[in-house]
Amino acid sequence: MTKKEFKYLINIAAALVVVLVYFGMRCIPRQDAAMPQKNSPAIYVTKAIDGDTIKLSTGEHVRLIGIDTPESRYNTKLERDSARSRKDMKTILWMGKEASDFTRHLTEGKQVRLEFDVEKHDKYGRLLAYVYLEDGTFINAKIVEEGYAEVMTIPPNVKHAGLFLKLQEAARQNNKGLWRNSTGKEIF
Repeated sequence: MTKKEFKYLINIAAALVVVLVYFGMRCIPRQDAAMPQKNSPAIYVTKAIDGDTIKLSTGEHVRLIGIDTPESRYNTKLERDSARSRKDMKTILWMGKEASDFTRHLTEGKQVRLEFDVEKHDKYGRLLAYVYLEDGTFINAKIVEEGYAEVMTIPPNVKHAGLFLKLQEAARQNNKGLWRNSTGKEIF
C-alpha cells in the first residue's frame, strides 16, 4: 500500500467516524432539564399556593404557564381584575378559592414532571412551567379544560396556547367549572 492510498483510507475512516458520531448523538435521548434524571430525587407538589401556582418538594414555586385563575387572596391584582371584569371582589375571591381547591386536589402530594418553554423564570423568580403528573395528565390543560382558569398567553412562552384556547372555548360552551356562573366571555 502506498503512502497516498494509506492517507486516503485514513481520511475515509475519519469521515466515517464523524458521520457515525453525528448520527449516533442524534439517536441518544436528550437530557431535558424538565425530565428528572433516574438518580435524582423525585419532585412532588407540597402545596397549591393558588389555582395557578404550586410549591415543589424542592422548595421552588412554579407558576403554571399559559393560564390564569382568579385571585384567592386580597391583593392589587384582585383590584385590577374586579375593575376590568366589573365583578365584585367577593365573587372573584370565591372563584379563586374554587380554582385553588381544584388545583390542590389535582396536584398536592403527587409526583410531577416539569416542561419549560423559552423563559424559565418570571420577574418574581418563580419557575415557569408546564406540569405533568406521573400518569401523563397535563395539569395546566386540565385546569383550563375543567373551567377553573382562563388562557393567559405571555410571549415567548406560547408552546401550548392553541390547545389552551380550544379547551377554554369547550369549557365555556359546556358551562364547566367557573364558567357555569359566568355570563360573559371572561370568568373574572
